[in-house]
Amino acid sequence: MAAEGPRSLFALSAAAVSRSMGALERDVWALPGHLLRALLPLLTVFRLERAEGAARRAGLSTQPIWRKLWDDVMKTRPPNSENITCWRKKFLETFFSNVLHGVLDISSDWRLNDHHFSPLLHSSPHVSQLTLCNMLQGAVELAAEHNQKVLENLAASLRILKFQHLLSSDQSIRRSLVLLLHRLIHHGSVSQVSMYSWPVPDTVLLVLILSMSAGFWRSGNALAYHSSPCGLCREEDKAQSQALAQERAERGPRDERERSDGENQTGSPGAPEEANAEANGCRADARLNSVLSGLRTAPLQNQVCSEASSKVPCDHTSFQGGSSPRYVSDQLSCNPVLRKTRRRLKSAVGKKRRCLRQRRGPYTDPEDLYDFVFTVAREDNSGLLDKNSATEGENTENWTSSSPGSLCAGHAGCKKRGGSAGIFSLKAARRFRSVSTLELFSIPLTGETCRTLSNLLSSWVSLENLVLSYNGLGANIFCILSGLRALSRHSDCHLRVVRVSDVFSHMPCMELVRCIVSAFPQLHTLSVSFDLKNQLEGNRPEGNPSCSEAEIPESCLEQLEIRFPREPLHTAFLLPVLKASKSLQQLSLDSATLPSSQELGLLLEALRECNPNLKKLSFHDVNLAEHQKEVLLLLQDPVLQEITFSFCRLFESSTTEFLSEIINTVKRNSSLKSLKLPGNRLGNHRLVALADIFSEDSSSSLCQLDVSSNCIKPNGLLEFTKKLEGYIQQRGGQIQFTHLRLFQNWLDQDAETAQEALRRLKAVCSVVNDSWDSSQAFADYISVM
Repeated sequence: MAAEGPRSLFALSAAAVSRSMGALERDVWALPGHLLRALLPLLTVFRLERAEGAARRAGLSTQPIWRKLWDDVMKTRPPNSENITCWRKKFLETFFSNVLHGVLDISSDWRLNDHHFSPLLHSSPHVSQLTLCNMLQGAVELAAEHNQKVLENLAASLRILKFQHLLSSDQSIRRSLVLLLHRLIHHGSVSQVSMYSWPVPDTVLLVLILSMSAGFWRSGNALAYHSSPCGLCREEDKAQSQALAQERAERGPRDERERSDGENQTGSPGAPEEANAEANGCRADARLNSVLSGLRTAPLQNQVCSEASSKVPCDHTSFQGGSSPRYVSDQLSCNPVLRKTRRRLKSAVGKKRRCLRQRRGPYTDPEDLYDFVFTVAREDNSGLLDKNSATEGENTENWTSSSPGSLCAGHAGCKKRGGSAGIFSLKAARRFRSVSTLELFSIPLTGETCRTLSNLLSSWVSLENLVLSYNGLGANIFCILSGLRALSRHSDCHLRVVRVSDVFSHMPCMELVRCIVSAFPQLHTLSVSFDLKNQLEGNRPEGNPSCSEAEIPESCLEQLEIRFPREPLHTAFLLPVLKASKSLQQLSLDSATLPSSQELGLLLEALRECNPNLKKLSFHDVNLAEHQKEVLLLLQDPVLQEITFSFCRLFESSTTEFLSEIINTVKRNSSLKSLKLPGNRLGNHRLVALADIFSEDSSSSLCQLDVSSNCIKPNGLLEFTKKLEGYIQQRGGQIQFTHLRLFQNWLDQDAETAQEALRRLKAVCSVVNDSWDSSQAFADYISVM
């Protein structure tokens, strides 16, 4: 290898300046643009980030430098790299994650190593998305005292928090997670929590994340942070106390006298102690904890209490947006000892957090997290069933006819537990800020967890997007629906997107769609997807009416996606949803079977009458071989802008005349912008014929064409390209065609011809294809036959 030539004086000077940036930084930022341009690539990532303002003032862009840093350090191509608009943010966000999880050695590159800067602290302001995985080592590191400033930066910048491949954790790790979630969600800016791939979830950890995402956590020493309670909570409490004191002062002594007279008339045995509550707050709190601790190990024995609790329904409206604690008054009123202590609690609550700190120190009892997590799921909040007579058959949840505010009373898998309600129930927990998006992917949810989630959903008014994907819900879907229905009664409910997918369906798809649309008229997007039909589906207990009997109110639904588990598509069941959804713009029907030749015609007629704003219509894996007339009617629709026939066997039993009719119909339709025909066995000759859509006499406005998975060979693609080039030349280059998708075709059979066809096509439009091995795909197909 030839030796490098001597470096220029300028290069030597720039290198010397970059090594002395600590002293010269301010002078460097004032350099002329041509000098600054040469110096920027010689800076460490920390100095380069600080140079952003100076570079912008000099009219320079640092994006090429950050892109090169990505290639040199990360050595991978990020997904959707063509959509990355800021490589500085992309690099620093990934840099933060890799350093946090110990997968990047900063000593491996001089540009990453500067003893003047902390890698986590310096890059944290650029992190908007963070993934925590495995044993939550990242959470432990971020909750450490030396990273307090890092956590403050994340609280302002982080928007999406993801958990992936989590494992079981011990009490100390959960404490760190509590501190992290409290700071990032309750006092931060995180708006989305997503969890992925957790085959055997730790129930305590899962419910902890769900509860804190919903804004629930008990105040007090559970949030102690390095020998002191959360400072932000303390400031909020102080502000609330001042506001309350001012309110009392404005009322004047008159109200005070009236309240005192009223209490004297009731002859409350706790009145003398209330006068000394300020001094005895800690003792009152200790006595209350002692009594409640007795309830932890044994159920209530008082028959009056158990009867009373069975008659008191849960009030879901008590959680709306409040930040003040709520306490379980029903349990207190049922026990004479609790009733005696109840009044003391009100005066002692202001002292509670301080007393707990003095008595126990900075950390909570090891059982605190466990107790809170499981009492959320056990909370006795419906009282709709008599526990002495309820049986599994009677426990089927009738979410369509339950009383207002009721929750899941115990469908299969989420039956009501015996014994007392939990100590620190949701009513006793403090309400903090909550996230607006919750996503659960491939996480099995047990009956207990579904009951917890149902309880949380019932008052989660800030929730805008809910995604439940492959969670093995089964019969527990009714438990989830119960919480959603309770949520729908809140006037300030913000839910707009619901996506539910699973392997087995426990109720017909259309019934689930109707239930959700009926409960949430303001919903914008609904996606329901199931792979297989449960053989037990339809075995409903008597007296449990179907959702299909309820009338659907007018809906704001704009996007509806249904994947049927090989269910027949009965237009009569879909019609009420379409009639209620006047604003519908996108409809996707997947894996449905057409029970008769008239069904598709009825559907098209219903769409024309009920959904004049429909812009996108998609059929996937729906056999349309015998519905040529309806296909042509769709293609000539003057409103539809995008039509998808994916794996619909369009040409399975068709003639050449059918293809000609399709081409002529599309040529006359000036509103259709996108036509997607993947998986319909077009072959070479049909692909070449489709080029006639762009002929000189065409009025088509087609911009996108998808012919993926259509057995297209290189010679057919080349012939299509030549024909398309001829039509473009005839029209003087005036053509609107811009995108062609060619995934999974047989282009590897003649690489040279395929390369020529692709080269010429890319001069005409944007081509998206892949390096698909057709021989291997054929072998895989044979192996599963």
